[in-house]
Amino acid sequence: MKSDFLIALTQLAAERHLPREQVLQAIEAALASALKKDSPTMGQNISVKLDPNSVGEPISVFATKTVVETVEDSETEIELVEARNIREDAALGDEVPVETLELEFSRIAAQTAKQVVLQRLREVERDLVYQEFQERTGDVISGVVGQIEAGRVVILELGRAQAALFPEEQVPTERYRKGQRLKVYVDDVRKTSKGPEILVSRSHKNLLKRLFEIEVPEVFNGIVEIKSIAREPGSRSKVAVTSRQDGIDPVGSCIGMRGNRIQSIVNELQGEKIDVVRWDSNPKVFLANALSPSEVVHVEIREETGNALAVVPERQLSLAIGREGQNARLAAKLTNFRLDIKSMSEWELIRSQRQAPEERKPAAEEAAVAVEEPEVEAAVLEAEAVVAEAQAQAVEAAVTEVGSEAAAEGETVEAVEAEAPVAEAAPVDAEEAVEVPGNKLTPEEELALLAMEEAEAGAELEEDEEEEEGDDFDDSVFTVPAPAAGPGQIRFAEDIMEDFRGPGRRGRRRRGGASAARTRRRPSAKSRSGPRPPAAGPGA
Repeated sequence: MKSDFLIALTQLAAERHLPREQVLQAIEAALASALKKDSPTMGQNISVKLDPNSVGEPISVFATKTVVETVEDSETEIELVEARNIREDAALGDEVPVETLELEFSRIAAQTAKQVVLQRLREVERDLVYQEFQERTGDVISGVVGQIEAGRVVILELGRAQAALFPEEQVPTERYRKGQRLKVYVDDVRKTSKGPEILVSRSHKNLLKRLFEIEVPEVFNGIVEIKSIAREPGSRSKVAVTSRQDGIDPVGSCIGMRGNRIQSIVNELQGEKIDVVRWDSNPKVFLANALSPSEVVHVEIREETGNALAVVPERQLSLAIGREGQNARLAAKLTNFRLDIKSMSEWELIRSQRQAPEERKPAAEEAAVAVEEPEVEAAVLEAEAVVAEAQAQAVEAAVTEVGSEAAAEGETVEAVEAEAPVAEAAPVDAEEAVEVPGNKLTPEEELALLAMEEAEAGAELEEDEEEEEGDDFDDSVFTVPAPAAGPGQIRFAEDIMEDFRGPGRRGRRRRGGASAARTRRRPSAKSRSGPRPPAAGPGA
């Protein structure tokens, strides 16, 4: 029949949720510590052994001594030879039981034993709690809000332990009340003098990953892998997933039928929005997926600097950036790139600015090569000679034309030449013949060239007017000739026009620049005093 001591021992182990062996060790240490402080055994090394399976007395008390070579204190030490007579395998430094003592506790020893037993049991319990939650670091546990202390520190009841949820680990949009059940992420476990301190979090991004493992079997089994997570607690999160098995849609597996899987996670996070995107080994494709729900037209990535440029349509620029830049921030965190988002118009401007220097560079190189060629100087001299010869021919032709006009009007060439300005020969711009940078005309050459151009313009205008103007008529036009045929004879229009047409002269109207005005012929005295044509009568 079991003793009352062993029954109490078993009940204590069950209430504390402690292993029976550790409870036995704690009681043995407590009894030994109490007997050492009792007067009959004070100063001796006491060892207590509990044997619950023993038929007789389950508790045995021994006085032990330490094995040494030379004994200095006979109460606590024993020689090696004597120790081997008691125990054959004894060695230096071992504790050897020398004699058996009777278990007799005084009132003070019993009270000491009780306190030591309770203290040892608390230490064992703390160690077990520490080991248990140390193994669950990085996992999700469920707790009940016990109390909210000053400074907004929330204490969660985890059964045998308590966890602390500090303000920096809380979600800003959440409000906690006493008795509310929460799922929290175990961030760290520390050992203190008051017991293990368990630090939990509601804002850690791995909380989202553990919730996916709980709600999505494919993630828990490893078929669907979560590559990266970007989270702004309480507002929005992005999760990049990929499949390790062909034929499995990672995004559809996480969302579930009609979104029931993702909706359970959203409810646990109290309405936080979650975007599930497909991960890709190509960073450009992955970046385009990370900017969903907006469409991406073009992506540029610079691996050496960690910068990325994304081009989106004009109408979706605000959608890609998101409210207060939230979508762009989450995409940058998800892909680990410094992201810059541009519209199509801004991208076209950037492309044109990039292409302009590339187009100017070959032209500048060709110009530099042309300047460095040794034949340039000879080509310039030849061009200047050709221009001078053409200029001289043009001046001679202009003078000849003016002289012929003057001769036709009855004036001498010398008079015309005296009135006409003499255009000095000046070279034409050499760039028209050979394009050489830095070749410019002098002011005198520019004036001569301007005069030559005016003369040519006046000559061309006179030719056009000669073609447009008709024949002039003399005074005989206003006299009706007598009919050559008799009455009743038919005359044709050609014959009548031959009668009216008389010897005329072709008039010229001088228009144009200053040179044309100077070479205009003055009317003669005869033409000024000539008879006026008679007024046409009613029968004309």
